[in-house]
Amino acid sequence: MTAAVSLIWLGLLPLLVQSLDFTYHNSSQLEAILKDFNSRYPAITYLYSIGKSVEGRDLWVFVVGKYPTKHTVGIPEFKYVANMHGNEAVGREILLHLIEYLLTNYQSNATVTQLVTNTRIHLLPSMNPDGFAASSPNDCDSVNGRFNKNGYDLNRNFPDAFEENKDPVQPETQAVMGWIKSETFVLSANFHGGAMVASYSYDNSYTVPPDNDVLMYLAQKYSENNLQMYSSNSCPGFSGFTNGITNGAVWYKVKGGMQDYNYIYNQCVEITLEVSCCKYPDPSTLQGFWNDNKVSVIEYIKQVHMGIKGQVLDMNGKPILNAIVDIQGRSRMCPYKTNKNGEYYFLLRPGTYTFKVTVSNKSMEKTLTIPQSSNLSAMTYNFQFTEQTTIPATTSGLCSQATQDSNRSSTLQVDLVMFFLNVLVLYNTL
Repeated sequence: MTAAVSLIWLGLLPLLVQSLDFTYHNSSQLEAILKDFNSRYPAITYLYSIGKSVEGRDLWVFVVGKYPTKHTVGIPEFKYVANMHGNEAVGREILLHLIEYLLTNYQSNATVTQLVTNTRIHLLPSMNPDGFAASSPNDCDSVNGRFNKNGYDLNRNFPDAFEENKDPVQPETQAVMGWIKSETFVLSANFHGGAMVASYSYDNSYTVPPDNDVLMYLAQKYSENNLQMYSSNSCPGFSGFTNGITNGAVWYKVKGGMQDYNYIYNQCVEITLEVSCCKYPDPSTLQGFWNDNKVSVIEYIKQVHMGIKGQVLDMNGKPILNAIVDIQGRSRMCPYKTNKNGEYYFLLRPGTYTFKVTVSNKSMEKTLTIPQSSNLSAMTYNFQFTEQTTIPATTSGLCSQATQDSNRSSTLQVDLVMFFLNVLVLYNTL
């Protein structure tokens, strides 16, 4: 979708009488708003806390979907996370307005109705409520409130595949890690402020991810529907982005980031959305930020339905847990494994791919052509074994230490090459 078409699409969105005001909401107000939405729309919503912050504030998650309380086979899980840096506040309010938009347009807008019916959407408006409480509006550049109450940057606090992270895991991080493990999330994004760009993995390595085409496409999909982001020159000092997207490590390297943790260890593709030049802008600007991001947040959720999904079944038609599903030429650092329902979800661009499915002592290969997704539903294909298979051993934790050591060795080699190339470029410019 071009930027021009985006404007037309935005103009066609129904005009609503907004009941939610455009201002910042503290933790008590946020909780009250979420509980009110849940009470008014109980059939399609679910509200739960995944844990508490250092100071004891709940980390509320609001779910919107036709089957909101639990996973349903074939319906992908999507999530948005905001305010993990407490002083980056715009995303927090965007998610509240997104909730209102989804709820008030369900059954009156065909696209929203289909999206809510076919997707289970999880929204965490504030991962760092303590940091938000310590922050102040109109503070564009400081780090006041960025960290949690213990003084840790939550976006540097996750296990890292490329470099050992020795910082103690914080309560907020632990809560999110447990949440991610409890669901089969397929696609995600986390909101930040201080720039205007969509950033994609890897964050801590210059190596090219196996899903680089998909990652770039997703970042582009968000950016092209946000004219301020797409222009790439909205923020002073940020003119090096092309069409409002960037690779994370190329911009600057991040150890312990959440998006790499999601992608590498949890089979969930995530990008980072920087949505405001000022980290905590004046509340009078919030309606403008919602208007800028309204189309993007919907279009991005739709992408959870690209590619292919299905189940791995044994000869009796029963789902197989921990079957390994691999795509030729796209092997991930951690092998993709099916969930307890035998499900797999792969975000893929249209094309022909060869799949290899392995269950302990047996494997099968199948070449499939994936069309452009339509009607907000990915292509469905079930892999069923015709011979007796051994049930794979249940595993827990992250990739093996050997895998992590191999990742760190590989990225070190690539980083050394990049270092010497940069030195060479610098030498030739002198």
